Amino acid sequence: MSRQMVRPGGRSARVQESVHAAVRALVSELGRDALTVPLIAQRAGVTPSTIYRRWGDLRELLSDVAVERLRPDTAPGDHGTLSSDLTAWAEQFLDEMSSPTGRAYIRDALLGDPDGGNAGQCSAYAAEQIDVILSRAAERGEHPPDVETVMDRVVAPLMYRILFRPEGLDTAYARHLTGGVLGSADRSAQPR
Repeated sequence: MSRQMVRPGGRSARVQESVHAAVRALVSELGRDALTVPLIAQRAGVTPSTIYRRWGDLRELLSDVAVERLRPDTAPGDHGTLSSDLTAWAEQFLDEMSSPTGRAYIRDALLGDPDGGNAGQCSAYAAEQIDVILSRAAERGEHPPDVETVMDRVVAPLMYRILFRPEGLDTAYARHLTGGVLGSADRSAQPR
């Protein structure tokens, strides 16, 4: 498990924010490969020992920054139907995660946390977004599948393709996956 606490308060929050900001600025200025703990510490106005004590090493720090950057900024859009909401979300998810920046954040999140806590946090972000979409659909009287079904049949194949088979990956694939999961949900909601 990462040594980093989730959203600490007070001085701890200020240190986290200044170090995260330093990482983001230095990546954009120099590139990821040029990063070192002393360089980040100097930019953040902390000592290298602060970073080592808190994050352990550069890989864990980059992992923590990546998880924070992968956190969604807003709730999923409401387009009026389950199909349009889930499809729009899947297309946006694919676009963000398959971009060079998204793929780099995914790699960093996984590399710096061999125990899987960061992967679990990233998965929880997606599950929370999907839960919003499905709850909204149920409130409208639609018959959505459950969150785990969407995770297994939409998010998991998207992530697999993003990480291991990105060639030719496009929004048509995201639409195919959402259509498949919603088609099975529609069939299971019909009277027998």
